[in-house]
Amino acid sequence: MQLDAIDLRILDELQQDSALTNVELARRVHLSASPCLARVKALEAAGVISRYVALANPKALGLGLSVFISISLKTQSKEALGEFERRISEQDEVMECYLMTGDSDYLIRVALTDIAALEKFILERLTPIPGIEKIRSSFALKQVRYKTALPLGGSPGSRPTSRSPATRARSPERRRG
Repeated sequence: MQLDAIDLRILDELQQDSALTNVELARRVHLSASPCLARVKALEAAGVISRYVALANPKALGLGLSVFISISLKTQSKEALGEFERRISEQDEVMECYLMTGDSDYLIRVALTDIAALEKFILERLTPIPGIEKIRSSFALKQVRYKTALPLGGSPGSRPTSRSPATRARSPERRRG
């Protein structure tokens, strides 16, 4: 799907607040409601918008410990990788999992309540997975940046630049997190 400037503005707004009504979204991107809804539906059908979620505050839920764990497997066969990925996907504490290049095979991020929960996760959930050779943990001391909105174009660190000068004048840039 080829995205135009209006599609990018729709995505930008929805990445900031997916609970926007279609009427409010249409107002923000300078469309009427029907064409705006048609564009959103097209973005969904094309898989550009994969789902809508509510982002919960981990600390408010008692999950103040964020740990990055590097995992090396004994072998990197297709079967071993597949089994690890299947088993790690079953763990609710695992927020992210990446197959990596370099010294370790996988990097996972887990959200936990405390050190005791980390110990229990490693001993009872992680080490029983067959084929694990080495586990290394690193604690996040402070979250410096966290975002879920993907960059949609323009120069690094900027919002999409495809808006016309007149459109930019009508819709002042807002600071976003």
